[in-house]
Amino acid sequence: MTKNMPEQVLTDTAETVLARRYYLKDSQGNLLENWESLCRRVAEAVAVVDSEMEDYATLKEGFFSMIYHLDFLPNSPCLMNAGTDLGQLSACFVLPIEDSMDGIFTSIRNGALVHKTGGGTGYSFSRLRPMNSAVQSTQGVASGPLSFAAVFDAATETIKQGGKRRGANMGVLRVDHPDIMAFISAKEDQTKFTNFNFSVAITDAFMDAVKADQEYELIDPSNGKCVCSLRAQEVFDKIIDLAWHNGEPGVLFIDAANRANSTPQLGEFEATNPCGEQWLLPYESCNLGSINLGQYVKDGVVDYKRLGRTVHLAVRFLDNVIDCNRFPIPEIAEMTQKTRKIGLGIMGMHDMLIELEIPYGCARGRETSASVMQFIRDEAEVASRAIAERKGPFPAYDPKHNQYPARRNAALTSIQPTGTVSMIADCASGCEPYFSVVMEKNVMDGDRFLMVNKHFEIVARKEGFFSDELLEKVAASGTVVGHDEIPVKWQEIFRTSQDISPEDHIRMQGELQASGVDSSISKTINLPSTATPDDVRRSYMLAFQLGCKGLTVYRDGSRDAQVLNTVGSTDEDSIATVSTQGVVQKKKLPAVLSAKRYRLKDANGNTIYLIVCFDDDESPMEVFAKFPFDNRVDLKDKSTMWTTTCRLVSLALRYQIPMEEVIKQLDRSSGHMLDLPAQLGKLLKSFMAGTHKGFSSKCPECATGTLVFEEGCEICRDCGYSKCS
Repeated sequence: MTKNMPEQVLTDTAETVLARRYYLKDSQGNLLENWESLCRRVAEAVAVVDSEMEDYATLKEGFFSMIYHLDFLPNSPCLMNAGTDLGQLSACFVLPIEDSMDGIFTSIRNGALVHKTGGGTGYSFSRLRPMNSAVQSTQGVASGPLSFAAVFDAATETIKQGGKRRGANMGVLRVDHPDIMAFISAKEDQTKFTNFNFSVAITDAFMDAVKADQEYELIDPSNGKCVCSLRAQEVFDKIIDLAWHNGEPGVLFIDAANRANSTPQLGEFEATNPCGEQWLLPYESCNLGSINLGQYVKDGVVDYKRLGRTVHLAVRFLDNVIDCNRFPIPEIAEMTQKTRKIGLGIMGMHDMLIELEIPYGCARGRETSASVMQFIRDEAEVASRAIAERKGPFPAYDPKHNQYPARRNAALTSIQPTGTVSMIADCASGCEPYFSVVMEKNVMDGDRFLMVNKHFEIVARKEGFFSDELLEKVAASGTVVGHDEIPVKWQEIFRTSQDISPEDHIRMQGELQASGVDSSISKTINLPSTATPDDVRRSYMLAFQLGCKGLTVYRDGSRDAQVLNTVGSTDEDSIATVSTQGVVQKKKLPAVLSAKRYRLKDANGNTIYLIVCFDDDESPMEVFAKFPFDNRVDLKDKSTMWTTTCRLVSLALRYQIPMEEVIKQLDRSSGHMLDLPAQLGKLLKSFMAGTHKGFSSKCPECATGTLVFEEGCEICRDCGYSKCS
């Protein structure tokens, strides 16, 4: 380490993530790096581009310092691959799909090569002719975009990205494509297209038709002819209904994106990367990096002078990445070097607001955040022009199409997901508010402890309201709001994502987009489980009105479970209470219980539904099993066994036998891992590990973390797993 440079201490979580995903290892899996040596590896690999320049030594040390001290972190492929034989440093790619078998399978091949090197891909299926249209070369009919999307999905399933990142795709279809209704419904069954996020590319003309309640035309892309017309409101309603159902498809406002296209002479935007923040032309890639805004508050104000220095250094770093990058295919190298797009983003925005003592969801919070983002954008412009003076502008720069002075990069800023790198930096991800302030964590040996937000602990201790009892209450409720021990001022400042209204989430996205973001923003608009489809509709309309380039909504509890209501069997049904004499008594259950339905497979591949009903406090009260084919002779005995087991578990739950004991008995009864007792035990464990919001999805990698939905993707805050990267 450089003399007199203070040592950077990382959290245990950060070290776990780094050891699992980032540190280089030998053939036996032994670590070959620590945080300092990783930062040296990355800084030296990227600085070498300028090894002939007079400021090379200073530049290399500057790159190292800003990464090592967590002021700025590049995207995961850069941290993983810089200075290695692989050398692929970009995260985002968009690949074209031409309307021919050769074009389709060329794109599948290219996508596999991108995934193999650690990148995510975006595809527009809008050029493909619709299902059942004529194919003159074979005298047959086309199978349509969805059939080929399934092939892309299957190919992705076979690729493990460098052993560190899984394949991730964005699938886009224009709203005026004839197969749009099938596309909208494609992920209603969540077992299909599991390696894709789906989004509908919505046009201004479609939104105008929605507002006017008019029909709009569906166009066959193979000949440009109108196939038929649909009522725009009905299509919009279907998008809303499916987004309400499980968060997909998302929406992309494609005309808003193309109005900001800085190189229209090269073509139009068709698709984005998997999380939607990078609009890219076919074969473009983008390397990303994020400034940790929580590092730039000093004496209660933003330290703009130091922030500006970091912006200039980060722009130079990201521009250098383009020149030292090893691209997966020649077409990507050519296009990326032609436009030289970078994505300078942010993380720790909520940390900054907390340190400034400004609530995220208020007008001042939006104004402050937008002002900081505009400053970053302005300084990035100055930095890019300065590099252009030394090295030349991006090759596709054309004064006829660009109204600004020559700069080095066709695009400068975006706000991308930082789920894993923000865990390394120990800050809030991207422009999202914190998901929780106090979170319960269960580790492999069964121990349980509470993870407390660092800012909340400092404030609570300083203000004198810190206590173990309060932490337990906040963890159980999932919010700081409503606890009398916490001053109202701090309740407002520590509101988390679920405590902030959808409108305030969208207004934050809109102001950031308008202020200083060239490309787009990856952000999740969290809706409560009680949200209606009309709430989704209002969210989309507001986002369109504010000029957002895309939107992802997520209604709490809608992913991996179907919410339903189950009527109790009789008025005599009751839950157990204990009288003062210690005698177990019964209280009547309400006529209607909330419930969630889980679709499972047994060891033989038979579909079975588990339905868990819970009371107003979201405690599980009853469990039912349902076979779709109860009349099958070969399933009759199994159906009887499952029904009996569910009745016994329901009885135990309603008599308030400790859930740990119920789970213990289920585990002891489990034979095959997919047998009923194991499945019931897994569901009950997930309930205990989740928030107050109900049953939670468990991380498929670490098995102890709970998946949360933010930045347009499911991530695990324990181990850094991301479904999108």
